[in-house]
Amino acid sequence: MGALLGAATPWAQAADTPSVPAAAASPLTLQQVLEAARQNPDTVAAQRAADAARADVQAANRAPAPTLSAGVSSIDLQNGAGSGPFWTQKRLDKSLGLDWTWERGNKRALRTEVAERSARAAQADGTDMAVMQQIGAQNAFYDMLAAQQRLQTVQAIAQSAQQLADTAARRLKAGDLSSQEAARTRIEAERARADVHSAQREQQQAAQLLSTWTGQKPPVGGWTAQGTWPTAQPNAAQAEDAIDALVEQRPDVVAARERVAAAQAALQAAQALRSADPSIGATFDHYPDGTRTNRLLGLRISIPLNGWQRFDGEIGRALAQEQQSQDLLQKTRVQARSEQVALMQGWQASAGRLKIYEEQIIPQATQVAAQAELAYSKGGLTLTDLLDARRTLKTTQLEALAVRSEHAKALGTWQLRSASPEALQLRSATTPP
Repeated sequence: MGALLGAATPWAQAADTPSVPAAAASPLTLQQVLEAARQNPDTVAAQRAADAARADVQAANRAPAPTLSAGVSSIDLQNGAGSGPFWTQKRLDKSLGLDWTWERGNKRALRTEVAERSARAAQADGTDMAVMQQIGAQNAFYDMLAAQQRLQTVQAIAQSAQQLADTAARRLKAGDLSSQEAARTRIEAERARADVHSAQREQQQAAQLLSTWTGQKPPVGGWTAQGTWPTAQPNAAQAEDAIDALVEQRPDVVAARERVAAAQAALQAAQALRSADPSIGATFDHYPDGTRTNRLLGLRISIPLNGWQRFDGEIGRALAQEQQSQDLLQKTRVQARSEQVALMQGWQASAGRLKIYEEQIIPQATQVAAQAELAYSKGGLTLTDLLDARRTLKTTQLEALAVRSEHAKALGTWQLRSASPEALQLRSATTPP
């Protein structure tokens, strides 16, 4: 029983003493995983989109370029242009003009505001993508940590089962045990060996899943997760105002809110189209004719006759998109609040379960198994009862490990979803390599 009870004690310490499956395995911490998730292909792609949106601001914040024009007119096709230098004596009317469009209705400022708001929304989308990738990577990390400790537990159980089978074989030779009971111990030992192979496979799958979320290829020796399980701490339900504040600072809500502001600015820009933009220009003419001056200056202004209803289509579309963005913001807020409440409730429920397992179930299962071992060694308990006690302890250990993993995921997801965008940026900047 010593090996089996040893499996119970290391379970409680496994979070502080991670399993190292191979000497060549590279240690991997949760902070390293979170930082890698912020640099995986999906997060980088979202950041590239934000960079492109910021470039749109520079493109929007500029006035229409002036137009330079040059021409030659008054060409006499019958008598020709005459002799002499082209610029001074040829009888040609040479002109050089410059035209500039005067934007009215604050169009440039509104266009720039639309681009700025869209860039902020894209940046918030990038932050939201980073949070989702970190949540997935964190869950994969805890799955790998749980797989390592599950392998450690079943290995200890397999060792204990093999010891019992070896003892039964010696007793069978001595005539102190029936062949049926000896066979049952061998079956239990083989089942434990099969569980070890299954746990090893689960650990490999967890490592592959972690590789997917981090965007990094596992090293030759594989990874070994290093970390501690978070403890179940007392928690109280968040007030309504606190939940609403958390919802408003979530990146997805921030992005939706910025898109509403962008749509409102776009509506104003569409309404500003009714303000006609005149074009102002000047032309310098040169004509070598002795009867009049050689240099002439002309000024002009042109105004498009748009009509009041010409841009009703653009305004109607901008108004519909502004209303659509309002609807999307409301939907995002409702979904975010529902998710935030569900995350809080999931964290609280998992903390309560973990506390029950740590304070009641695990100690009782360990005590029952120890008593069964002692009673069996003294002949006061049948092999069937001993195996039942061992199975109960094994099941309890694995269930408790699953509860620890569930609690760690729920708590980590709540913390990531409750952090402000500024805190998320700071966390990334201070994460050690």
